[in-house]
Amino acid sequence: MKPDSPILYYVHDPMCSWCWGFRPVWNQVQEALAGKVAIRYILGGLAIDSDQAMPEELQHTIITTWKNIQQEVPGIKFNYDFWTQCKPRRSTYPACRAIIACRVQQPKLESDMLLAIQQAYYLEAKNPSDIDVLIALADKLGLDIEQFAKDIVSDDCQNALMGEIAFCRENYVHSFPSLVLKQAESYAFIKLDYNDSDSILSQIHQHMVQHQKM
Repeated sequence: MKPDSPILYYVHDPMCSWCWGFRPVWNQVQEALAGKVAIRYILGGLAIDSDQAMPEELQHTIITTWKNIQQEVPGIKFNYDFWTQCKPRRSTYPACRAIIACRVQQPKLESDMLLAIQQAYYLEAKNPSDIDVLIALADKLGLDIEQFAKDIVSDDCQNALMGEIAFCRENYVHSFPSLVLKQAESYAFIKLDYNDSDSILSQIHQHMVQHQKM
């Protein structure tokens, strides 16, 4: 990849249910752009650290969101046992820091950690707001769990997360997932389609052609 190659920023949160719904199309987009566009994952950070139980009203809102996603994106699965087997908290920062802690050790495993968190949450009814769940996932990936356990609660990890959240705010990214194409100093938002990767790829191609003509 050339230094001046376009960069496609994927702004997400590991516990964002719409990001889970977008995953099949996102995989197709990445495969199509391999070797043509640099892919960068940016954490948006949906919810700060909290030990408080999630209010029932918010639980109902998220459950409804899951059902809406399943209606809009055929084939997406959710394990609703999560809401009875776990103690939900409105806290996604631990899962975000888990991504960064993994990246520090093994950058190539970042996407694997993301998938592990999503599968644990949405399919296995495990709570990624809990550090012990995240450490267990890191262990399955073969990471040094002692180092991981230190990193995930470190100031460096938190500062890195805050830096990525600041990037989102500076570039007016307020929803997840989001795709932002950077070419030179210009940024372009890509409209998402949760069922069609071609429409996304077409937008990216058009922006790249327009940029080359400038």
